[in-house]
Amino acid sequence: MWIGSQGRDMSTESGSLRRRFQDSLADLEVGVSRTEPASFEATLEDVVDDPVVGTPLPFDGVSLPAWVDEEPSPRTLEAATTGVTAASFGIADYGSVVLPSTEDGAEQVSLFPDLHVAVLREADLVPDMPTAIDCLGPTLRDGESAILATGPSATADMGSLVKGAHGPKDVHVVLLEEGTDE
Repeated sequence: MWIGSQGRDMSTESGSLRRRFQDSLADLEVGVSRTEPASFEATLEDVVDDPVVGTPLPFDGVSLPAWVDEEPSPRTLEAATTGVTAASFGIADYGSVVLPSTEDGAEQVSLFPDLHVAVLREADLVPDMPTAIDCLGPTLRDGESAILATGPSATADMGSLVKGAHGPKDVHVVLLEEGTDE
């Protein structure tokens, strides 16, 4: 089940939300690229490292290029350097992305490769965690699940900070532009 904005009208605040989201991503040392759907493939090519695996994208007019393996086997998933998945929405105050649980393996594609690229529509930005929980509520009550991912995986359980211990070492967000909002 896709849990994006699905018609929320956020046009009046989308520029502000985008800036807050980008600032939060910068604080987490997460890269971000904005692109129009027509330029998505070129933007993605600039961001990823081969080999690349991904899951189908649910956005109108945007799909993964042929050079992205959309049906990774355990072997190709293990060999992948980059995983590309859709994010249902982003939480501006935290720089978090919400990754839906999908039958095509979005969890594995987002967690196993060293670089995770989350693709997100600007219209699917929400301001804060209470709004995110409101958006997630119906999905969770229906028995679905989702991952709230904030930056690269990191742990300091054994002393010094180690990135990539339980997920990607690096994260990059590709924001799909919805038009001008400045």
